[in-house]
Order: sequence, then C-alpha cells, then structure tokens
Amino acid sequence: MKNYLIAGIGGTLAGLLLTTQLAAPLLAQDSSKNTALYEQLDMFGNVFEQVRSQYVEETDPKKLIEAAINGMLQSLDPHSSFLPAEDYEDMRTQTRGSFGGLGIEVSQEDGLVKVITPMDDTPAAEAGVKAGDFITHVNGEPLMGLSLDQSVDLMRGEVGSEITITILREGEQEPFDLTMTRDTIKLTAVKGRVEGHAVILRIATFNDETMSSLEADLKKAVDELGGLENVTGFVLDLRNNPGGLLDQAIYVSDAFLDRGEIVSTRGRLPEDSESWAATPGDLAGGKPIVVLINRGSASASEIVTGALQDHRRAIVVGEKSFGKGSVQTVLPVTADSAMRLTTARYYTPSGRSIQALGINPDIIVAQPRPKPEEEEDENAPRTKSRFTSSEADLRGALNNDSYSEEEKRQLEQEAAEVEATAKLREEDYQMAYAIDILKGLSAVEYRADAVPEAAKPAATEDSGIESQPATDAPSVPDDGTAEDDAAEAGEAETDAVQ
Repeated sequence: MKNYLIAGIGGTLAGLLLTTQLAAPLLAQDSSKNTALYEQLDMFGNVFEQVRSQYVEETDPKKLIEAAINGMLQSLDPHSSFLPAEDYEDMRTQTRGSFGGLGIEVSQEDGLVKVITPMDDTPAAEAGVKAGDFITHVNGEPLMGLSLDQSVDLMRGEVGSEITITILREGEQEPFDLTMTRDTIKLTAVKGRVEGHAVILRIATFNDETMSSLEADLKKAVDELGGLENVTGFVLDLRNNPGGLLDQAIYVSDAFLDRGEIVSTRGRLPEDSESWAATPGDLAGGKPIVVLINRGSASASEIVTGALQDHRRAIVVGEKSFGKGSVQTVLPVTADSAMRLTTARYYTPSGRSIQALGINPDIIVAQPRPKPEEEEDENAPRTKSRFTSSEADLRGALNNDSYSEEEKRQLEQEAAEVEATAKLREEDYQMAYAIDILKGLSAVEYRADAVPEAAKPAATEDSGIESQPATDAPSVPDDGTAEDDAAEAGEAETDAVQ
C-alpha cells in the first residue's frame, strides 16, 4: 500500500513539475502578447494626443474617438459599425417603421456607396433609383474617400429639402443626376391585393409590424375571394426587400410551414449559435406559393426564401438575391450609443450559407427593361384587319345556347382575368409570370369525382385494364425538412437606411 501511495505521490509531483515547465513558456507568450497589445494602445493614445494638440484646426476629442472606433469596426466587414447617439436613435426608429430621409438601403463597396435597394413609395423609388446603383456624388460633393456614415450624413437633411445625387449605373455609359425631395419615410410593411384568384402579399421590410400586417392583409384578401377554397395560390413579393428583424423573418416563415427547421445561426461563441423550428399551422392552407426575389432581396427576406425553398413549400421565381448571410447584434457601448457587430452567419434548413452567394431562384425570370414610349401619330389612318377574329364575327354564325346566363357570365369573368394578367405583363412581367405559375398548378389539381362522367375513360375488359381514379397531386410538397427594440433583441437589422 505504501509503495502505491509513494508511486502516486511521485506521479503527482512529476505532473506538477511537467505542468509548470509547459506553463512557463505559455505564460511568457501571453505576457508577450499583452505587452505588444499595450504598446499598440499606447501608440493609439500617442497619435490621438498629437492630433488633438497639433492638428491645424481645433478638434473635438469625442468625434476623434468615435471615428477611430468606427474605423476599427468597418475594417471587419461592411455591416459592423459604431452607432453614436443620433444614429442609434435613428436605427431604433427605423425598426418601428418610420424615419426621415430618401428611402434607400445602402452599403459600401470598394469605397463607393452602393444601393442595396430603394424602398417602396419613397422619394428614391419615385426618382428612379435602382438596386445595384452606385452613388458617386451628393449635391456635387464626391463620396469617394468618405466612410459610409459620412456619406449617409451628407444624404440626410430636413424633410422637404431638395437633394441631387449622381448615379453610376451598369449599362449606362455616363453618370447621371437624380433630384428628389427628402421626406418622412413611413414604411408599410405588407400590402395585400387580389389578382384574379391569386393573393399577392408584397412584403417591403421586416419591422415590428410585419407579421401582424401580413396576417391582416392575408385574411382580408382571402375574404375578398370568398374563402381559401377560391384561392389558386399566394405570391410573396420580396423583391427589393432589404431585410430587417430576424424574429419577424422567422414568424413569416413559420406562417407557411407546419414543421421543420426555419433557420439556424452559428457564431464564434456558443450563445451566438441557435436554431428555430416551425410550429404547426399554415396560413395558406396548403395552397401553392410563389416567392418573387431579385438582387435587392437581402438578409431577412433571404431567410424566408431559403426556408420555403428548402422545404419545397414554394417555387422561387425572379433573379438571384443579394447574398447577405450574416447576423448583426446591437451591443450598447454607453447609455446613448451602441455598436452593430457581426456575430454569426445564418444557414438555411438544408445547411447552406448564402453569404456572398445569394439564393438562386428555381425559375430565373428577369424583369424586362421598359421600352421607350413611341409617340402615336394622331393623323395616321386607322385600319381594321380584313380577317375575322373569331367564329362569332362571321355573318349568320350559330348562337351557342348550351350555356346558361350564369355560366356565360363566369366564362366572361375568367376571360377577363386572363386578359388582366396579360396586361400585367407590360407593367410587371415577373409578377404576371408568378400568377401564371399558380394558375398552372391549380389547373392540374383536380379530383376524379369532379370530372364529368362523359369525360371518364371506359373500362377496357379485353385488355384487363380498368380506368384508375386520379389522385390528388399537391403542387408544392412539404418534405418536412427542416429587436422588438434593436438593442434588446439585437438581430439582423438593416445596414444604413436613408
């Protein structure tokens, strides 16, 4: 027993000696790193003091420090930044759905201010600003060399004041100016409407009102059509949606999914890694869904698109999305300032990250560029085709009395809906395409007992083959895969909105 005890003590002593020998260089290494860190901080303090005391003009120490902090954060990625008191309050106001400015979501790329998307019904959208545009000048002052926040400050101003921005656009040989008037931006999160028997839900942003507005507008549109049984399907229009609050994106995704993962986040710290799953219930009642996206669809809108696409709950139509697959947390710095810091990446249910890649639609449909309007010559002779357009135009054609007045009225209504969709192609080709998809999916969903007896094939006794009843064919199968206040919730808010 004594031998075992001694051996044990010897082993312990040897372990302590070995640990001490290994720890010594590690501690020395940590000490060396700390020394280097303190030297760098001393260098910063020295530069700060030299600027404060010897710069040609008197400086504001507070602004110098804030600029240094912002430079440090912006060196990390385009979405991390410092939020001084005014910007912090603006950001919190934006998530509640109302703010002043032009109505554009911007980021910085290679030193230039790039438009992520103009927002619906804002001065920027009405002036013709487009996703992908670069803003080079504001009121003639160049933005090259300025930080994103400095550029944003130049675009700010009193409501009602005029501003001219210079745009560099792909496909245009020369930059051009757009003049607009600053206004109070009141974001309507969701707008619902009916096109034929399809329900269109335009989701412009993800703020505190998005989910409640979605539920209200969806119900109103369904009631207008007389119930879900009269709805061919739903179109979620996420084009030019710059994103917003992560929790709202989760709520919207959950509204159309019964089960499975919606999104997950993975960060450097364990607390930044999380997963959210859908709960039972589908506001669309299993009806087909088409999601419309373009390169102005970013962040939270990509979360919704990715979730519905991965679960095969929706067909995604349009153009590749923006590709912002990171999550920003707003961390308080002082009582009235904060910093927006990228803390995680998010992943769609299938485990894919769309960071810098975007989401590819199932069906690529580009929005045609508007054709220049041709002036009509009022003096030009109007000719009528010498060809008849239908049997009904023939003199003495037989009348069709096999339909009742109600049936004729229904046929006329269906024809009018088809013509309305055709007209919509001239205004919004992508939307018309989405509606056509819903019509096609609805047309192939039928039950055998809905087919007239005369149209059913008879049994063939000689061949031994009997007619089989058609089965229900769900158009979009579900495979079952998977900041109320920005400072408090701290997830996925927009970058820099004017």
